[in-house]
Amino acid sequence: MNEFLLVFRRDFKTKEIQPSPEEFQTHLRRWRDWLRSLESEEKLARAPQPWEAKGVVLKHDKSVTDGPYAEIKESLGGFIIIKAANYEEAVEIAKGAPILDLGGTVEIRMAVI
Repeated sequence: MNEFLLVFRRDFKTKEIQPSPEEFQTHLRRWRDWLRSLESEEKLARAPQPWEAKGVVLKHDKSVTDGPYAEIKESLGGFIIIKAANYEEAVEIAKGAPILDLGGTVEIRMAVI
């Protein structure tokens, strides 16, 4: 079994496409249900945790700037590490990610160790 990183991104800035408070609560329930199902199937390698929306970026010249950049609409929403046999299985698992319901994306990468 391989480990895959699933990185979730979506537009958190465009006001018109943000879910209402009620829609957001429903969305959070979908996340909880999806993550519980991955856990029960022993596909979740590491437990998820929340992350702040703000952060810093360390550049190649060792300078530090505020990030993520304001001009980028799509921001990192979080990530999990799953267990799957191959990319095809990882993609099938990722298709259940609730971030897709809000127009987001899932980046999938396999660990090389």
